[in-house]
Amino acid sequence: MEYKVSKKANITTITLIVLGLVAFLTGLYTSHGHTSQRLWANLLVNGYFFFGISLASLFFVALQYIAEMAWGVTTQRVFQATLAFMPISALALILVFLGGTLHWNHIYHWMAEGVTDPASHHYDKIIAGKSGYLNQTFFWVRTIMYFGVWMFFANWFVKKSKEEDELTGDSAPLYKKKVFMGVLFVAFFAYTSSSSAWDWLMSIDVHWFSTMYGWYAFSGMFVSCIIVALLLTLYLKSLGYLKEVNDSHIHDLGKWTFATSMLWSYIWFSQFMLIWYSNIPEEVTYYLERFNDYRGLYLGTFFVNFALPFFVLMSRDAKKNVVFLLPVALIIFFTHWLDVLIMVLPGTMHDHGSLGFIEIGMFLMFLGAFIMVTLRALSKSPLMPKNHPMYDESIHLHT
Repeated sequence: MEYKVSKKANITTITLIVLGLVAFLTGLYTSHGHTSQRLWANLLVNGYFFFGISLASLFFVALQYIAEMAWGVTTQRVFQATLAFMPISALALILVFLGGTLHWNHIYHWMAEGVTDPASHHYDKIIAGKSGYLNQTFFWVRTIMYFGVWMFFANWFVKKSKEEDELTGDSAPLYKKKVFMGVLFVAFFAYTSSSSAWDWLMSIDVHWFSTMYGWYAFSGMFVSCIIVALLLTLYLKSLGYLKEVNDSHIHDLGKWTFATSMLWSYIWFSQFMLIWYSNIPEEVTYYLERFNDYRGLYLGTFFVNFALPFFVLMSRDAKKNVVFLLPVALIIFFTHWLDVLIMVLPGTMHDHGSLGFIEIGMFLMFLGAFIMVTLRALSKSPLMPKNHPMYDESIHLHT
């Protein structure tokens, strides 16, 4: 069955964008100083958050082939559809990086002039010591490589999935190619998912570093992508689509939501506990800024993202019950966006950042555009893959 974007869906996405625009303009009108830096910071937050959803979805598609996850066949097109937003969010990120390079914004202090020159009064010994890695030439080489390789794999998997639908003979050879390409992607992703987080987020607080930061950023985008897939699946089923998806498939998505939330919580606490307990001044400064200026958001985000799935989704029945899944998924989705906001604002806005109309407005505009692009991508191919060697096993899943 092919999905057709309804008029109601179009109206909903347009309404989100319009509401976001109104909130955004209201925020601009009522803003008191630091507006330019605030806009750039929010562009980075939303660009990274929504790009991360697409990227983690690509990782999950590749992982399904490597692990031969039969249950995921019925929801594979849902994950693939989110890849369509990757170029748009990548463009937002490129604008931020270009703004830093041309000194239109001051998000990345290590990009400032003179910080690595001992003769300059802007000289920073710590930044100079990291200049072998944190220099603009190498930064752009890495960034272009990330986007180029990731988007190549995204296009390849979507293209081959559609080719599989048209096959009249044995699909095993093509499936083996996808397994091989999945291995290549995951090997590349294993390093670049962390290094991109170092480059784009951790280098904002350039004097600080954490060896767990890459895993922390990855776990956040992984949770978000699973939640998006769950919400899209529930939405499509409510319209009468994805009839092959049964309670066991929903249960598996619920388990992934629970598991990835616990992974994120574990890494959040581990990073915090190890750094706070050691009490080394140059390390705890990262947390001091967040505790002093963003304590409510920072701690609230952790407790919601941990406690809500832990206490609500612990039972087997809750993981397949829409009454529990839907509100939990929606709340966690928003609080993981808040998590990215807290990763960015303290280092870019310091004590001038806040959660206001500008932040909410830009989020809603990105969200509306993301939903619109994803739904249109879903409508361009059958919702259920054809000729997949594990299709029969998937539709008869029972756990």
